[in-house]
Amino acid sequence: MLDSGEKIETDIIITATGIELNSFNDIYVTIDGEKVSPNERLTYKGMMLSGVPNFAVSFGYVNASWTLRADLTCEYVCRLINLMDKKSVLCCVPINDESAHGDDKLIDFTSGYFKRGLHMMPKQGNKAPWKNYQNYLRDIFAVRLFSIKDANLNFYNNKK
Repeated sequence: MLDSGEKIETDIIITATGIELNSFNDIYVTIDGEKVSPNERLTYKGMMLSGVPNFAVSFGYVNASWTLRADLTCEYVCRLINLMDKKSVLCCVPINDESAHGDDKLIDFTSGYFKRGLHMMPKQGNKAPWKNYQNYLRDIFAVRLFSIKDANLNFYNNKK
């Protein structure tokens, strides 16, 4: 029965997709032996996690082509690796910014599968570069055109 009151005869109805979110695709990420919980981290430019060195994830757009954002993420990671090579550093980590914390979920998306898995996903901050705008034109500037070097990234070499 539709909301309009119209009845549609059918043999089968599929009411759910069965999709389950998995922020790290079952990859066990650790820092000094401690498991990284993505839901306790802020996303940096929608791709790196606060306090997690040399790690990026690809999370596309839900309001446009998924690959548009995935391509920007790959491009940024390549730029970052090239900068690290130029600076002769081995590690890069987004520095946690306490002033950017809020209760913001990663994105504002109403699909049931996303709402069910949101508690496992990283958080977004309340300001750039910690906010995930889901806006391709804005991301082109933030990811492709602006300098990678900013106060939110720490570049260093391991001391081991």
